[in-house]
Amino acid sequence: MHVSGRMLFVLMVALASLGAMSQERAEQSTTDNEIRIGNVMPYSGPLSEFGAIGQAEAAYFDMINDRGGINGRKVRFITRDDNSDPTTALELTRNLVEKDDVQLMFGSFGTPGNLAARWYLNERKVPQLFVASGDEELSQAKAFPWTMGWQPAFRSEGRIYANYIQAYYPHRKIVVLWQNDQFGRALLKGIEEGLGNLNRLVLVDIAFDIADEHLEGHVSILKRAGADIFVFLGVPSTASKVIKLAASLNWHPVFIVNDASASIANAMAPAGLQNSAGVISTAFLKDPSDPAWKDDPAMKDWFAFMDKYHHVESTNNSAALYGYAAAEALTQVLKQCGDDLSRENVMRQAAALRDYHPTVALPSIRMNTSPDSYLPIKQMRLVQFDGRSWQPFGEVIETAFMEGAAR
Repeated sequence: MHVSGRMLFVLMVALASLGAMSQERAEQSTTDNEIRIGNVMPYSGPLSEFGAIGQAEAAYFDMINDRGGINGRKVRFITRDDNSDPTTALELTRNLVEKDDVQLMFGSFGTPGNLAARWYLNERKVPQLFVASGDEELSQAKAFPWTMGWQPAFRSEGRIYANYIQAYYPHRKIVVLWQNDQFGRALLKGIEEGLGNLNRLVLVDIAFDIADEHLEGHVSILKRAGADIFVFLGVPSTASKVIKLAASLNWHPVFIVNDASASIANAMAPAGLQNSAGVISTAFLKDPSDPAWKDDPAMKDWFAFMDKYHHVESTNNSAALYGYAAAEALTQVLKQCGDDLSRENVMRQAAALRDYHPTVALPSIRMNTSPDSYLPIKQMRLVQFDGRSWQPFGEVIETAFMEGAAR
């Protein structure tokens, strides 16, 4: 009996020691010469076109490491494929934190996956930085202080389109084709909020799934509604099909597409440049396939980066440029951390950006954060495609973003 009690005591001490070691490991997941960063991306599945974001981020950190790293530390960027499945995203996030020992999560793609991981990361006080989603729920500074967005809010973007319609096409009839997920619903909600009592002008709105095989039928129904304005809210590959379908039906409404679909290389060109002429959208980053930026120093750096570090078929992928810009912003945050790479200081510095300008952002776009404001980019430009290039018009828009995401 005495021996069993002693063994039990030893076992309890051992378990306590292991627990302490595990906790210490979780808290000290960086070394003097390495920063471990975790990331989850849809490299496969229906959203795989956005896997280019993670690939570009990995290449960017390769470039940073070749230049000596960040404050003397090399970056170890560990990115995993969630197959466009939010349940898998949560499991992979857990593994990255508990097995791969990452110091922070950065730039993981999509609203459902990031929301699934948010409680876990906030409970463990692991930074969930610059998530690749414009859902305002991922920028709630008070409720979830370890989770921060990056891009402009989808709902605010939707309000911009509503304001544009009211200003340029008052009392015109509208139809909407929107992606049936949190992304599409947030954009649609912004439009509905912006239109207010003018929602009566929306004759038809149709939700579609990402793998929808009935796009031709949807577009045909929308044309027959007799509207003047067609709003598309979805991904680039679908946008290109829809623009082409409308042209094939000899339907030429005022065509609005959301920012994520406003890529010359990924949407306008595949749809046919002539078919795409006149399309309206918003932007906060430069389009690498836009000839307007061919002599821009930052874009020259981008193409040099792509040639040296990211050997892909096309250097004009807007999703890849998004990843480059986000990785550049994270690098700025980590530089501000100096020698203190504790998770607390990483979040402190992320919430202390002042007029930071990602080099491939449009000229007037700045990142600003504070402990009460977790929406780093709150500005966009209205742009129109002229068949060759995006032409900005109007002023930089901030008014649609005045509701702070600080709940």
